[in-house]
Amino acid sequence: MPQIPSSLTEADIFARIVHPEDGNLPQEVSHLILNLRFEASDVTRMNELSEKNNHGLLSETERQEMEKYLRVGNFLNLLHAKARRSLQNSSK
Repeated sequence: MPQIPSSLTEADIFARIVHPEDGNLPQEVSHLILNLRFEASDVTRMNELSEKNNHGLLSETERQEMEKYLRVGNFLNLLHAKARRSLQNSSK
């Protein structure tokens, strides 16, 4: 059985599934993915959590909430990378 690095994250695993470096999505799908964004209320909340974190004022519950936003943001970044790569490949 292969060793799993202790620093393995959900984003690492998701990247192995998504393969963001492969630009093989149809244009329509790529555009739909690039339109996926956090809602304004989520951005506001992430900024609040970030500010509290910068000042060392996060509670444990807030830290967990911030980590959830970070994980979702990482997943979204991987999907966006694949979509952008797909659009670049389709324009060649």
